[in-house]
Amino acid sequence: MDERFIEYAERSVDAERDSAVRRACSTVASDGREDCVDCGEVLNPARRAAAPFAVRCLECQQANERGRRT
Repeated sequence: MDERFIEYAERSVDAERDSAVRRACSTVASDGREDCVDCGEVLNPARRAAAPFAVRCLECQQANERGRRT
């Protein structure tokens, strides 16, 4: 194969991957919430930064996970 073809293919794959990552990041950021679905409290900004897709405050999330284990 021609080296130019390989370079073109690599650039195409990189561009597709970058586009997919941007779309995924946008979806994750837009699907998050500002308030907890369980208690209604505003989510801590540090939690939103760490998990932009979070729908529960940390305390409610931990309680939810404990409930699933029992």
